[in-house]
Amino acid sequence: MDIKRRTILKTAGAGLAMAMIGRPASAQAITLKMSNYLPPMHGFTTDFMAPFAAELESRTNGAVKAQILDATTAFGKLERQADQVRAGVVDIAIGLNGIPRDRFPASSVIEMPFLVENAASGSKALWELYKEGALGKEYDDFHVLGLMTHHGGLIHTISKPVRTLQDLAGLRLRTPSPAVSAMLEAAGASPVGMPPSAIYENLQKGALDGVVTTWDLVGAIKINELLKHHTDARAYVAGFHILMNKKSYDGLPADAKTVFDDMTGDNLVAKMGGWWDKWDKRGRDDAVARGNEIIELDEASRNQWKAELAPMIDTYLEGLKKLGVEDPQKLYARAQELVSQYDAG
Repeated sequence: MDIKRRTILKTAGAGLAMAMIGRPASAQAITLKMSNYLPPMHGFTTDFMAPFAAELESRTNGAVKAQILDATTAFGKLERQADQVRAGVVDIAIGLNGIPRDRFPASSVIEMPFLVENAASGSKALWELYKEGALGKEYDDFHVLGLMTHHGGLIHTISKPVRTLQDLAGLRLRTPSPAVSAMLEAAGASPVGMPPSAIYENLQKGALDGVVTTWDLVGAIKINELLKHHTDARAYVAGFHILMNKKSYDGLPADAKTVFDDMTGDNLVAKMGGWWDKWDKRGRDDAVARGNEIIELDEASRNQWKAELAPMIDTYLEGLKKLGVEDPQKLYARAQELVSQYDAG
């Protein structure tokens, strides 16, 4: 690489980082391991990781490559994603904030009932909280590439349709996080934590009455075959993290870091709303094709649910203090402010 091109790359900044990185033919490529906990056909792989890997290799002229690892591999355990990154077993991973329990307690404020309806707004709000330092030190062990939420989630059941909050009483429902579990318990349901790979079997044998999750997951793991009712309450979201091992990031060549930085952070988070639109559509279309019942709550019903769950929110936020969150109410208020701001465009 000549001096002129070095100067261009150095001064162009992240916005012009599409330039290829030159490297001697004899130089050995860096291969990063990227893991997630869902099947290979899920959008985490098809729309994020695989295209990300291809773009990274192209823009670094082969200097940095990526190996994709999913739920079919030994690296695909949901509860191990963040630990694998921290230990350097993998370099990058997508994980669910709520599993294992209480790993990222400050981030869980974004999961409060009826706070987020849209993945774009929820993801931007959670990312902004991180950038502002409002989430404390819970990501200090990582190089954070992005944070996100899904669209407002549903309650999917096999035999009992959920039309009111009271209809949740007595149901055994798979839950994605402690925050969503608290919501279910407040309504009299029994939340059950388990990885996506175990959901189908537990629904089939009657250990679960349903699941609390997105349209995309019910489609991805084919449980629309078992489910009959889908209540589109948009009552909650789950939060996700995309983390990188600090040493892996620090070990990248300077030019590769420039490309990497341009592909992550704000630019990565900006894609998340569109991804969830696509992923959720597949699951919903599958449910419609099977003739399943879709129950959509009107605004009056949603407002009633919200009012009934208000005490649960206060109790949950108070409990975050024991987990080291300094001022949960202030954090929640800031999250509300940011979501409203991004919802407004």
